[in-house]
Amino acid sequence: MNKGLPVALMLVLLAGGAMAQSKPPVVDAPVLAATPPDATAIKNLNILDVKPDASAEPGYAAQNNGERVQVQPGNNAPMWRQVGAGVTGYSSLPKSEAPEAGNLIQPFVQYPGSRLSNAGEAWRQVRNKVIIPYGGALLLMVLAAIALFYWRVGAIKLHGKPTGRVVERFTPFERVAHWTNATAFVVMAISGVVMAFGKFFLLPVIGTALFGWLAFVLKNLHNFVGPVFTVSLLIVIATFIRDNVPARGDLSWLLKGGGMLGGDEVKSGRFNGGEKLVFWGGVFVLGLIVVASGLLMDKLLPGLVYERSTMQMAHMVHAVSNILMLVMFIGHIYLGTVGTEGAYQGMKTGFVDETWAREHHALWLDDIQSGKLPAQRSPTPVSGQTVQA
Repeated sequence: MNKGLPVALMLVLLAGGAMAQSKPPVVDAPVLAATPPDATAIKNLNILDVKPDASAEPGYAAQNNGERVQVQPGNNAPMWRQVGAGVTGYSSLPKSEAPEAGNLIQPFVQYPGSRLSNAGEAWRQVRNKVIIPYGGALLLMVLAAIALFYWRVGAIKLHGKPTGRVVERFTPFERVAHWTNATAFVVMAISGVVMAFGKFFLLPVIGTALFGWLAFVLKNLHNFVGPVFTVSLLIVIATFIRDNVPARGDLSWLLKGGGMLGGDEVKSGRFNGGEKLVFWGGVFVLGLIVVASGLLMDKLLPGLVYERSTMQMAHMVHAVSNILMLVMFIGHIYLGTVGTEGAYQGMKTGFVDETWAREHHALWLDDIQSGKLPAQRSPTPVSGQTVQA
């Protein structure tokens, strides 16, 4: 028998005993109270501000240095239990920027009628489980409804024959204001849709690298075009607000769907009930909400405290108002282009045929012909000849 074998076994046993004695003790996770600590205790606790003696945060440093980290690396359950108790962590951002800038994690809050929850997680759940799925479904339903209507009914055609005589519907200034705002809106809408929904319909097609580059470009484009949209929106509101004052007959026009739901189109002024609804609901109310919430997220509104909760509320308001605005403008774009014969020509050239004006805006044409409204009535070539207005 080898005489060195017992000696080797004895050395192994001694080494194992020494390792067992040096092994750090297992530290159980601290049992947290059912209610969070008071505000002073929450303020003084910082997750990452670990002192050498770790006495300021009982159990946390010992846990991270104990058996849990060795056996389950990356397990942050103890940390999040302390977050639930009110520990907000430490950030090196200057607190002068916002009262909570020095806190790494947004603290838990008690919402009325609900349990204690993290506001950041609540915002994430609202965005991912409410705004994104329902907002996306609403956009798809509107697009499908318009496509179905165009397939089954088609565009609204003129009943009479064009006269060849045209009436100025939009001045050059009005058209420039409209097209500037419309172009900015399209850029903002496309970039916003890609940022919100792109990972569902673009990412699987073009891949992560290309989608990341595209989202980065569109995000910056969104930010730079925003001021153009803001200024042009205010100009559009100031330019067209006078002709969009509600008048008698607007409600009847809406109830009959502008004649699409049966019967002749109700006579209207320069703008009908549907156009006024888009102006007040989409341009004025939703437009100003979109602009205000966007400026808030860019920290451009003075006198506000820009906390995390402020930005989260602004984001949700911005997203919802944008989706509703996009829904209204999809219908407006459809009726102003392929949905109504001759409508696009009015915004493109500024002039419409008298037949078009008579069938869609009879009261407006009457005011022009009677001299109540100033508008240029220009001759236009008909069969190679010029017909005087």
